[in-house]
Amino acid sequence: MIFEYIGLERINGSLVVIDNVENAGFDELVEIRLDDGSVRHGRIIRIDGKLATIQVFEGTSGISGVNTRTRLTGKPLELCLSPDITGRVFDGLGRPIDGKGFSAASCSRDINGSAINPVRRVYPRNFIETGISSIDGLATLIRGQKLPIFSGSGMKHNELAVQIVRQASIAESEDFAIVFAAMGVKNDVADYFRRSFEEAGVMNKVVMFLNLSNDPIIERIITPRCALTAAEYLAFELQMNILVILTDITSYAEALREFSSSKGEIPGRKGFPGYLYSDLASIYERAGIIEGCKGSVTQIPILTMPNDDITHPIADLTGYITEGQIVLDRALDSTGVYPPVSILPSLSRLMKDGVGEGYTRDDHSAVANQLFSCYARVLEARSLASVIGEDELSPDDKLLMEFGRAFEQQFINQGAEERRTVTETLDLGWRLLSVLPCRMLERVSDAMLDEHYTGKG
Repeated sequence: MIFEYIGLERINGSLVVIDNVENAGFDELVEIRLDDGSVRHGRIIRIDGKLATIQVFEGTSGISGVNTRTRLTGKPLELCLSPDITGRVFDGLGRPIDGKGFSAASCSRDINGSAINPVRRVYPRNFIETGISSIDGLATLIRGQKLPIFSGSGMKHNELAVQIVRQASIAESEDFAIVFAAMGVKNDVADYFRRSFEEAGVMNKVVMFLNLSNDPIIERIITPRCALTAAEYLAFELQMNILVILTDITSYAEALREFSSSKGEIPGRKGFPGYLYSDLASIYERAGIIEGCKGSVTQIPILTMPNDDITHPIADLTGYITEGQIVLDRALDSTGVYPPVSILPSLSRLMKDGVGEGYTRDDHSAVANQLFSCYARVLEARSLASVIGEDELSPDDKLLMEFGRAFEQQFINQGAEERRTVTETLDLGWRLLSVLPCRMLERVSDAMLDEHYTGKG
């Protein structure tokens, strides 16, 4: 049954309140028809007795307490879906903005999704090749994983996102697509993403959701849910392997803070709502693999840490929920290294089960551990050199300094157009390790040294 209510009880910013509401549901979609014939949309965000508070997507400009007829639709916000959504561009609410109009919908799905039964979840294994050595070699992205990128304002995370979209692939898999959602971006950044995908010829395998900085904040809150709904449809109904890239989670969380404040909720840390953890979890936990299904949903959320603070609530809570992180380093960025991945704080907690024989190469884990170990010692040698000078270092420390420079300039540093296979990445790792004598390589077996080491011993 559809209910309609005349007039409004009160208006507060983008929120309106109607009274004497019967049988309303939380998150229910509503239509607000004005006397001039225009229609605006919203959703119920609070029910207090017979009072229902509605967030109006298009804003409340021109709305008064007497010129509206509010219609409750009896259903939540849904996204219309069909197999031909790949190659399309939508706004933050899932409406086409590429000039191609609406396609014939095969079905519609609640954007809030439905929880994956934990018993039917399959442990993530096998890897997604991004073509970027610092990720594939040392913080490998595993199919079904959620692996965020922690960046900072002004750093090259947008370029990195474009490179991942352009290069990401799954071996021997043609049913691979990418869902890309941008939240709170400026018009020029949105144009950059769209133009980059088209020029690279990968637009046909991308589903784009674009929420601009001048769009309503409620749309920004809905955008990642629309993107994940599309990803779940492609993965679990069309049996495709989907990589979801969400940028920027910081814009999303700040919109959530503004939204929470407009509702009069008590703020938590730095003004964010107390439910920020569970809200982020409702997004991140929509990644995974379901038993009996060939498809998968893998997530790369990108967030900019305010003031490069990794303990900020957004980054802090994201780190608790997800399975590792890739951290970008401003010092490396300032020296021209791209992508400026900070190796030591970056990790993929599922990497150990998705690489090695049968997935990448049997020496992958050992090479990664050895590179981590040697680079950690490089930073110790640099700290010592800053005190006593590099000329006074021991011969081993000087070799480490040489290795560190080569590692940053050859392994981490990689052109935005350069794609390396995981085999090329591991071979490059061995060439760099061969700068050091065998006695300093304690994380690899003698058999692996005999096969891959090319140094002087």
